[in-house]
Amino acid sequence: MSLIVCLCLPTCGWAVAAPAEQPTDVDEEAILARSLVSIGDTARLQHALAKARRGQPVVVGVIGGSITQGASASTEEGRYGNRVAEWWRTRFPGTRVTFINAGVGATGSDTGAHRAQAHLLDHRPDFVVAEYAVNDPNTEFAAETLEGLTRQILTQPSQPALMLLFTMNNAGANAQEWHSKVGEHYGLPMVSFRDALWPEIRDGRMKWEDIEADAVHPNDRGHAYCAQFICRVLDTVMAGLPDDADLPPVPPVPAPLISDVFQHATFYNFDLLTPVVCEGFEAHEAWPFGTGWQAEAAGSRIEFELEGSAISVSFFRIKGAMGQAEAQVDDREPVRLEAWFDQDWGGYSAFQLIARDLGPGKHRLRIRVLDEKAPASEGNRFLIHAIMAAGLR
Repeated sequence: MSLIVCLCLPTCGWAVAAPAEQPTDVDEEAILARSLVSIGDTARLQHALAKARRGQPVVVGVIGGSITQGASASTEEGRYGNRVAEWWRTRFPGTRVTFINAGVGATGSDTGAHRAQAHLLDHRPDFVVAEYAVNDPNTEFAAETLEGLTRQILTQPSQPALMLLFTMNNAGANAQEWHSKVGEHYGLPMVSFRDALWPEIRDGRMKWEDIEADAVHPNDRGHAYCAQFICRVLDTVMAGLPDDADLPPVPPVPAPLISDVFQHATFYNFDLLTPVVCEGFEAHEAWPFGTGWQAEAAGSRIEFELEGSAISVSFFRIKGAMGQAEAQVDDREPVRLEAWFDQDWGGYSAFQLIARDLGPGKHRLRIRVLDEKAPASEGNRFLIHAIMAAGLR
């Protein structure tokens, strides 16, 4: 399964520029200076840049939520990820650049850690930007799942470089506190849209709507800023890039900061996992996971046997005729899954951890559609997007 946005051939004539039509009292240099959280250890990035300099094909990837997917950018080319890929094409016009956009709206690093292999790493990226600072809560568990994603990327045989991008909501909040702990531990370059631009908004030199289309999604100007902050790091490292013979060694991946449970993670859809019990559920298409399982009636049930120390479910939530289900692993406490919610902007794939710290061997996951449903719901429909397992050895 893949999420290839474009296969980019060499082009030229484009550069990351400061967004136009800014208020005259905005200090762009101060904004740029604040955007850098840490340059980190640049050895991996130097090797990726040197590879492009040699004219070898490179793969640029981004993974994250709806901001990365491109929400509120007016064109595909205006998305921050596309702009970053264009930096590589312009800087290395003789190099073939492939761009992978693995952004999926309303998902966090919990889902991202499980789908990274299929949606991103199977394409063998050389440079990756991860953006989950808005969708993730500022918690240790979010840092643990981001660490799992980070370790998956850094342990790839191709030794790709990884950079973290911290965006924000309209209160100036994000998960940067916990995410940056992971970045510091692994020596990752980190840039912050929040650190760069929130002071301008807070102090009245810039309006929120100057850079954002709604409560969380950057507009074209905001996407341009994201790309500018990332590409400024690329420019800095490129300016001091040594000859190939003098490139620094890539340091070993350190021991986990929190855990490596979500380093060993995967997801299963209808084509990858056969239920041992299936009553009332049938196949249903569930982008971006492929085919999932859907039930319409209360009492429908489905059961799976799978391994892993942490088992989770991704299911569809939307304001509609949606029901509730109960999920249980072995004899652990059951978890209630609510598929209805009160927002009007559409539906999304919700992540729910069902059980963790499970022992070795097979575990039984049971999901049953309940009679109960939200008062405003007119049905019991329940759609499973994916079954997820982590801690696989």
